[in-house]
Amino acid sequence: MNAAQGTVGSDPVILATAGYDHTVRFWQAHSGICTRTVQHQDSVSLISGPGDYRDREGRKRPKGKKKSLRRDGGKQEGWRRRDLGGGGAGLPCSILTPSSLFPHRSRNLQCQRIFQVNAPINCVCLHPNQAELIVGDQSGAIHIWDLKTDHNEQLIPEPEVSVNSVHIDPDASYMAAVNSSGNCYVWNLTGGIGEEVTQLIPKTKIPAHNRYALQCKFSPDSTLLATCSADQTCKIWRTSNFSLMTELSIKSNNPGETSRGWMWDCAFSGDSQYIVTASSDNLARLWCVETGEIKREYSGHQKAVVCLAFNDSVLG
Repeated sequence: MNAAQGTVGSDPVILATAGYDHTVRFWQAHSGICTRTVQHQDSVSLISGPGDYRDREGRKRPKGKKKSLRRDGGKQEGWRRRDLGGGGAGLPCSILTPSSLFPHRSRNLQCQRIFQVNAPINCVCLHPNQAELIVGDQSGAIHIWDLKTDHNEQLIPEPEVSVNSVHIDPDASYMAAVNSSGNCYVWNLTGGIGEEVTQLIPKTKIPAHNRYALQCKFSPDSTLLATCSADQTCKIWRTSNFSLMTELSIKSNNPGETSRGWMWDCAFSGDSQYIVTASSDNLARLWCVETGEIKREYSGHQKAVVCLAFNDSVLG
């Protein structure tokens, strides 16, 4: 990871953090200096960063700027998907258009479509083909919504266990989901190019954490998967065999010190060698993935830092 001098407007490295103190802060990633603070009337719980995406033909797009299968008494089918046809009823997930999911690209935003689910939505992830949305909700359901056909399917890894985060790696080889049991589920992905529907094949279940799992993120090179948790850790797993590589912990070694809180969010650097985390002790931290060493702390928030966005991939 490199870092260039500059301001928020000119620095190609973008690190933004937000949290319960009603502020969004922009940082020089290399120095830890806060270059700008933006007040927000509400607490912020999600900010999104850039990424690589492919269209339905598999071409990369330019980088921009998460019991029964249904709750209707049907047969339990574990964490394999089930076809639900089009539409649904319940709570809405609304979008603008597949090409304007990132609001800063458009000045005139209008809701184009609404997808109804039966429980509050925790997370949404756009497939790299930009034609499918993955939606996780508090009932434990994961919905796969095809934006071109309005067709949707769903699966439930653990009934009635809230799905808190879903993510697809940049190569569209894997999808991961974490839930309030602390488990991480991984699927192999096939298809998703042209008119071919994405197929999910169960790969593995990782008992990743002993408390709520809050976030999962694949690295830009698709070789690593990070999971964050209320157990004060961020764990990094090798996607080659989904074994544990590194555990990043904010647990105190002082018996008299109270808990430093949850690890809420994370984001890899463009070269996949570093990772930034956000935590309840008001800090964001830059870690070395291989050694687990803290390289930088970003101090300035007055309350818990619960989300972040980080991009340095333009520097190569």
